[in-house]
Amino acid sequence: MTDAADTLSPAASGPAIVMTAAGLVKRYGHVVALDGADFELARGEILAVVGDNGAGKSSLIKALTGAEIPDRGHIHLDGSEVHFKNPLSARLSGIETVYQELAVATQLNITQNLFLGRELRKPGILGTLFRQLDKARMQRQAADHMRNLGIRVQSINQKVETLSGGQRQAVAVARAAAWGRRVVILDEPTAALGVRETNQVLDLIIRVRDQGLSVVLISHSMPNVFQIADRIHIHRLGRRAAVVSPKTTSRSDVVAVMTGALEPSAVASALINQSVGIGR
Repeated sequence: MTDAADTLSPAASGPAIVMTAAGLVKRYGHVVALDGADFELARGEILAVVGDNGAGKSSLIKALTGAEIPDRGHIHLDGSEVHFKNPLSARLSGIETVYQELAVATQLNITQNLFLGRELRKPGILGTLFRQLDKARMQRQAADHMRNLGIRVQSINQKVETLSGGQRQAVAVARAAAWGRRVVILDEPTAALGVRETNQVLDLIIRVRDQGLSVVLISHSMPNVFQIADRIHIHRLGRRAAVVSPKTTSRSDVVAVMTGALEPSAVASALINQSVGIGR
């Protein structure tokens, strides 16, 4: 198991593009969920993925995270082709996902949630033979990680059930950031949150990005998308329709492309050169 001391540090530097997909196809009987979908994620960026209901966003994310195996197409991670057989294989490659339904264990405390399934054992015979957990080291590393991300809680040993909705989401995002060496994917992370808690989660996402990780944000909230995204991937009818900059494209134009009221070529001037780095 990878030691948490390594995974709780910022991602290593590398090529400008961390993840790509080309020509992804996924069919469920007669239903075509992905119809030659393309995808590109730069290192250290927040890429928002938007699309109308049924556009294929969920199928795209499932293909990228090993939850679904595409019928055709190729996925590359740091320039090497990958074939994820399940979500675990994607996680082992440094891709962490936070789904809309919070994957936190409310009866456990913050430290236990951050290390859930990745608990550290004491060194020597106590850990190998008696399988004793190194609670002190996990608490120390969890506290450091939460502090580095600017997440304020009363105690690292506080049970998650006592936290607010925004704090629970922050714990889920913090766990993904702790173990995601390359990519963190967030599915509607601000759903059902109030304005204050939403802003807290959005600030956290920016801090995760600033640690060097690449973040994929799936969201229906255009204000949230335009507030923090570096680029916007517009998905329509099972494929990528356009990639635009929130700095040069209006919300109304993004929605129009999503719904088919506007052709992607109409926002062609706002397309970002995929071969260069992401400007803040």
